[in-house]
Order: sequence, then C-alpha cells, then structure tokens
Amino acid sequence: MEKLVKELQQIVPFKESTDIGDIVLIVAKEPQMLVYALVTDITRDTTRKDEWWHLALTFLTVPPQEVTWTLRTAQMTGMEIFTMGGEERFVKAVNLTPAIAPVPDESLIGEKTGKPQKESFLKRVK
Repeated sequence: MEKLVKELQQIVPFKESTDIGDIVLIVAKEPQMLVYALVTDITRDTTRKDEWWHLALTFLTVPPQEVTWTLRTAQMTGMEIFTMGGEERFVKAVNLTPAIAPVPDESLIGEKTGKPQKESFLKRVK
C-alpha cells in the first residue's frame, strides 16, 4: 500500500487539508478500490476523548453511495495509512485548482499591452 500511495503522490495533486466540499481519493486493498468521493460533512465525535471526526462521504460511483467514516485528522488528511476491518485504507483530498486553467479577462488585455481594445461586433437591438 505504501508503494502505491507514493506513486499516487507523484501524479495526483493532493491538498494538505480536508474540508467540506473537497473531492478525496480513497484507496483500499480489500475490497480493491481506487475511487473519488465528495466530502459532504465533517463533525466532531464528542463520544471519544481524543480528536476523532465523522467524515460523511458520497462515493462518486453509479449509483452514488453515502457513507460516514470515523477517522482521526491524520487519517482523513492522508498523513497516515489506516485500517478498517483489518484492511488498509488511504484517504486524501485532491487539489483540483491546478487542473483548471485561468481564463484571461479580455477586457484587461488592451490595458496591459497598451494596444487599443477591439470593439465588439455585436450590437444591442431594442
């Protein structure tokens, strides 16, 4: 599992934290899976003395499956490979921001280059 996680860290842009609304990558040996899930809620488990969290996830599968896992911060942020039912698991949020190229604001292009801006060929008709 550690070898697979190291390989994934080379090709997947991971985040250091996990927040509501994040997409996480989940890796498991048994059942063997490599799946994305949406974090829908994170709440503190007040029944435990240590810091544990209820991580509500929606697996992005067909059909979508909703689960809640109780994990420590190190487990839900990919800092630790952990076991559930004796099987190893890894969870870490994916940083989707670099995958989205910024769209330049065309209205600013003329201002930055000093070139005159082109007028729109579309006219508003009343």
